[in-house]
Formats: sequence, structure tokens, C-alpha cells
Amino acid sequence: MSTSQGSAPHAGPEAAAAGSSAAPAVDPADQLARLGRSWVWLLGAAMATLVPGVMVLVWPEATLHVLAVLIGVYLLVIGGFRFVAVFGRDSDRVPGLIVAVLYVLGGVLCLRNPLQTIAVLSLIVGAVWLVSGIVTLYTAVATKNMPHRGIVMAVAALGIVAGIVVLALPTESARALTRLLGLWLVLLGLAETAVALAWRAALRRAGIAGRDVSGPGG
Repeated sequence: MSTSQGSAPHAGPEAAAAGSSAAPAVDPADQLARLGRSWVWLLGAAMATLVPGVMVLVWPEATLHVLAVLIGVYLLVIGGFRFVAVFGRDSDRVPGLIVAVLYVLGGVLCLRNPLQTIAVLSLIVGAVWLVSGIVTLYTAVATKNMPHRGIVMAVAALGIVAGIVVLALPTESARALTRLLGLWLVLLGLAETAVALAWRAALRRAGIAGRDVSGPGG
């Protein structure tokens, strides 16, 4: 009797340990997917585009070094936002990953040599915007069930136009190009804000979790 009574409390901790070990592990991919589907995350990416644009417009006399660092940080941050947003998509994630890598690569090139000319800086930003806009437009056209697909396509077209204009504009005036970069950053930031708000409306219509809704392209 005493032996059986002594073994009973010993089984309690083992059962508790077994129960705790059976708890479901947190999947990082699921966490990133939930974050990538959040409209707040998309709004954060829009603010990361809008704020540098406003800074460039209100501070056009900034040195080339400051401008290069600002643009480089902007590209890196947007690359991070785009990478997480990829996990919120249920369809092909390759185009989104390409865009994320492109932004990060552009940011590294800007920060690697902040004293490069405004022409090189514009070339990097213009190429990123152009390729990103093309990939995003392709994703929006290919994804039939994307909510507010027209808005996403319009933002992609705006990015394409921005890339073409920045790449094609003459580089004699650094001040003019600086203002142009700031203007396009503001326009893209406002357009991405519209996408984030439209995505919030889509999530509310789909339910609180919004798990059955595929994320915006790009």
C-alpha cells in the first residue's frame, strides 16, 4: 500500500511534463503569414515610403551623402516589409521574393558607397521601381481573386512610370532629381496607403482572421 501511494505523486509531474511537451510549437512561417496579411503591416510599409519622400521634399539642400543613406535605408526597410508580406500570400511567392531581394540589393548598393553621384543613385532607385512595378503588375494580373486588384495594378503602373521617368530624365540638375525622387516617394507612399486601407476593408469583409483571403501582390 505504501509503495503504491508513493508512486502516485511521482506520476503527476511526468504527466504534466508530457502534456507540456505535447503543446503545439509556434511555426515562424505561420507567424510571418499572419503578419504579412495584416493591413497594419502594409500601412507601415506605406509610411516607410512616404516619410523619406516628405523628408527629401522639405530638405532638398541635404548633402548627397545624407540622401544616399536615406534612400539606402528606405530600400532596405521596404525590402524587409516586402519579404514578410510574401508569406501572407497563398499563391506563387516567387515574384514577391524577387521584389524583396531587389529592394535589399538596391539598399546595399546605395549604402555601400554613399558618396556616389546623384546619377548613379537615381539609376539604382529607378531600376528598383521599374522592375518592382513590372513584377507587381504581373502578379496582380495573374491573381484573379486578389481583393482590390485594380488598386494594386494602379500602384504597380505608378511604380513603372516612376522608374521610367527617373531613368530617362537628364542628370544635369542634382536638385531637380532630388525633388523628383521625393515627389515619387510621396506619390508611391500615398498609393500604398490606399492599398493598405483597401486591404483592411477586404479583411473585415472576409472575417476577423482573414485567412481565406490572398494578400496583395508584390
